Amino acid sequence: MSWWERFFDALKERVAEIFHIGDIGAEISEMIIPRTMFRIELFGASLPVPDAVVVSWGVIVVLFLLALVFGRSFRPVPRGRQLLTEGLIGILSSLCKSNDLSDEQTDKVVPFVGSVALLITLANISSFVGISPPAKNPGYCFGLSILSVVFVVYIGFRFVGPKGMWKSLSSPVGMVVPFRILDYIIRILSLALRLFGNVFGAYILMEFVRIVLPLGLPGVLGLWFDLADGILQAAIFTYLTVMYVGEILEANHTHIEQAKKRSQAAPSH
Repeated sequence: MSWWERFFDALKERVAEIFHIGDIGAEISEMIIPRTMFRIELFGASLPVPDAVVVSWGVIVVLFLLALVFGRSFRPVPRGRQLLTEGLIGILSSLCKSNDLSDEQTDKVVPFVGSVALLITLANISSFVGISPPAKNPGYCFGLSILSVVFVVYIGFRFVGPKGMWKSLSSPVGMVVPFRILDYIIRILSLALRLFGNVFGAYILMEFVRIVLPLGLPGVLGLWFDLADGILQAAIFTYLTVMYVGEILEANHTHIEQAKKRSQAAPSH
């Protein structure tokens, strides 16, 4: 071994001693692998309950408590927590209306997208207080994505009916129906992978920083990667869900307008 190699080996050992760096790969692997918190015995089967599920339950309990606090004692002139509540509802309502939803349709969509937005936000920023975010588990992300796309299809049927949904799938020609159905599957993948990739990547980066530089820098970077990025991903997920509903309505409106034009252009007898 040359003096240069011995120098770097000594330097590496000294840095590891100063910053208490062990096997970084092993430490990060231990943090990112889903952990089974406990098991539920059901019909002779032992069902593992991973940490993502436990954290999600905790977030749901927090949301329920927040709903009790922020959803009562409304006054004609809003103030305090009522201002915050109405502000959030106003933002979601504006988002829905910008995607061609009527007031009545907005009232039906806002409760769902608002709940999903708050769930994802609180779950994502849990890493800011040292709790592993559920979105680092791909199963959690796919579950939310499937739920959102199923809601989009369900609410589409409610808004435009079976005939309108068929027109949204078969526009402009019937041969595109298989591709439209495939598009819904791709939307599930897109929503899930976008959420998982961003949260998982940020979590890995922050865990690496906490191991290598445990003082100061994690707190600064955490303001973005743990807090701001978590809120941003919730906003993107919510926006895309509302946009998918708007696409169904837009396709239905386009079909109605085209039918009117054909009717007006047809010669009268």
